[in-house]
Amino acid sequence: MTEYAEITYAVADRIATVALNRPEARNGYTVRMADELAEAFDRADNDEEVRVVVLTGEGRDFSVGADLSQGGFDFDAEQGPDPQWQEPAGRCSKRIFLMNKPVIAAIRGAAIGGGVTITLSADYRLAATDAKFGFVFVRRGIYPEGASAWFLPRLVGLGRAMDWMISGRVFDAEEAEAAGLVHRLHPPEELLDRAYELAADLAANTAPVSVAVTRQLLYRMSSMDSPFPVHELDSKLIAGIMHNPDSVEGVLSFLQKRQPEFGLKVNADLPGYLPWLRE
Repeated sequence: MTEYAEITYAVADRIATVALNRPEARNGYTVRMADELAEAFDRADNDEEVRVVVLTGEGRDFSVGADLSQGGFDFDAEQGPDPQWQEPAGRCSKRIFLMNKPVIAAIRGAAIGGGVTITLSADYRLAATDAKFGFVFVRRGIYPEGASAWFLPRLVGLGRAMDWMISGRVFDAEEAEAAGLVHRLHPPEELLDRAYELAADLAANTAPVSVAVTRQLLYRMSSMDSPFPVHELDSKLIAGIMHNPDSVEGVLSFLQKRQPEFGLKVNADLPGYLPWLRE
């Protein structure tokens, strides 16, 4: 069992909960936290018993962003990083991007800087009505990270992303929801319950291989220059459903008015021709 110092990890009812766990520092983001988060998402993705991940934070805030008191980065300041070095927020956001399992971010209190960019690749962002967001990098003389310049415009449009990132202003949960950054708002005391309700529905009613393929189809194919390569891949996928036991089970469970029992496994049964599997 992996031991973590700055996050917690628990699994119950096919749902993994990953929680930032530095409440005394308002979950200030560190290099160690980044690496622990990446490892925890690896762990959840490789566990066939886990169907959904809930990402949250202990205490009153999700994360106030980089903890600048922790001594900088994990490379020598004089020598600089090696060419393969990756900044800490992207270690988490890119790992979530690669997930085969849906990820629900449950955000209350402050989600600032890296505290919001690490959530941009999640499938859902549920927020408490007391949440505050900010891409404050320009107000600190630094730069957007976590690949947020790629993720954010796809969520809220280029114009709104420019406003938030060029001004660096902090904005409230209502503005975040109206722009599409947040899917739904809930009272703070109800936020986690609503996140687990959503996670339970996904775990009970969706096929894990179908979810994994669909999630990556949206991320990988929605920015293509035309629909033709997307439809080419769609056609291969649809042609295979005649021999797909999950497809048979999905239809039978619907006709028989019962819960489906999907048997295919993400780690063994993804179609081998998916172009992103080469990564």
